[in-house]
Amino acid sequence: MSKYYLFQDQKKCIGCEACVAACKVKNNLSYGPLPCLIVTVGPKWVGEQPRTSFTYMSCFHCENPWCVAACPTGAMQKRSEDGIVFVDQNLCVGCKTCMSACPWGAPQWDPSNGKVVKCDLCMDRVDAGLDPACVTVCTTDCLHFGTPDQIPEIRRKRYARAKAWE
Repeated sequence: MSKYYLFQDQKKCIGCEACVAACKVKNNLSYGPLPCLIVTVGPKWVGEQPRTSFTYMSCFHCENPWCVAACPTGAMQKRSEDGIVFVDQNLCVGCKTCMSACPWGAPQWDPSNGKVVKCDLCMDRVDAGLDPACVTVCTTDCLHFGTPDQIPEIRRKRYARAKAWE
């Protein structure tokens, strides 16, 4: 499992997709690949009101990533120090084996360079002590980045704020 975790406060997400745009810009991606995306759920009726929710999806940085095991060139790698799964673009030959192996669809085809891309948690930014690009542009502050032990604190604060407004 990755040392890091991206947590979405789904109640705050408005589906603006600023995170998706930031990811594409930061990684200089063409039309097509979406290393992260917003899945729209609904609308569904809750009482007399229609409700829609939005779920942030990106790579889960699995403990035993199938994409890494399937890659014949070693381009798909997992960093031992923090568990971030990434693609070494210099080794990728565009065979798409990792795409077939991932049950979550995290590796994406980039037709502009004929190689696979995926969320790497903006590991260059993480290495510099910064949050991933998607987190920094989130307009409603619904995306949070940290270690798994920090997430309960984020949830506790969110719950306390909600109770204070009741």
